[in-house]
Amino acid sequence: MLELIESHASFGGTQRIYKHESKATGLPMRFSVFMPKEASQKKVPALFYLAGLTCTEETFPIKAGAQRFAAQHGIALIAPDTSPRGAGLPGESESRDFGVGAGFYVDATQEPWSKHYRMYSYVRDELREMVVNELPVDGERLGIFGHSMGGHGALILALRNPDIYRSVSAFAPIAAPMHSPWGEKAFGGYLGAAREVWKQYDASELVGKATRKFTEGILIDQGLDDQFLVAQLNPTVFEAACKVAGQPLTLRRHEGYDHSYFFISTFVEDHIRHHATTLNRVC
Repeated sequence: MLELIESHASFGGTQRIYKHESKATGLPMRFSVFMPKEASQKKVPALFYLAGLTCTEETFPIKAGAQRFAAQHGIALIAPDTSPRGAGLPGESESRDFGVGAGFYVDATQEPWSKHYRMYSYVRDELREMVVNELPVDGERLGIFGHSMGGHGALILALRNPDIYRSVSAFAPIAAPMHSPWGEKAFGGYLGAAREVWKQYDASELVGKATRKFTEGILIDQGLDDQFLVAQLNPTVFEAACKVAGQPLTLRRHEGYDHSYFFISTFVEDHIRHHATTLNRVC
């Protein structure tokens, strides 16, 4: 059952935060929802946004300025938290890139993480089903996007589930996490040492195995002054994999932009328009 924590009028619609008891994580989870005014009359398409390291369900709705554009296209925005909270596991709050705030959108298989750190199943199954069943959201018109760790999450969820997500985009994603210090730390801790297992959560590995191409294309924006570009993000690896797979990709590189929400807020209108092109057409 959803518990409404906050509700605010925004661009003719409402910005809300909900809390619920999660079966996937075994802990309370929170997520934010922007509902456009059309949702008072009918079910609307929805975009799931996955945030990056250290963020919460509040980061995107507060910082991105996306509600204005979602309202223009009649699209709902859903943003979950980035990890379970309150598990009390040893060391889960010691670093910014593993544990609390850093679930990496995988289902952990290693103890003690496997009991609670199941963000892949939480986003794909539990959160999606709850939103579709309890809110005025059209389950046949869903898209997904995200930033950094969340861009990684959006890409892998879409590539593995093209029957669920009709459109996908990302801001500065960790596009080849098997070759990123962030990804290696997270995958090693959550999934164990076998790198073959990691491939199921690496977008650059998955794009060639996808059962359906995103014919409208995948949109990625990347700042060239991003402090994490060289060591962590690897967009060129994903770009090359898309070319081999025949997956249409628009990878836009922007001089002067970094990894911050100033970058995201600059280009978020383009991303919502990219998704609206597909979601407002799918029946």
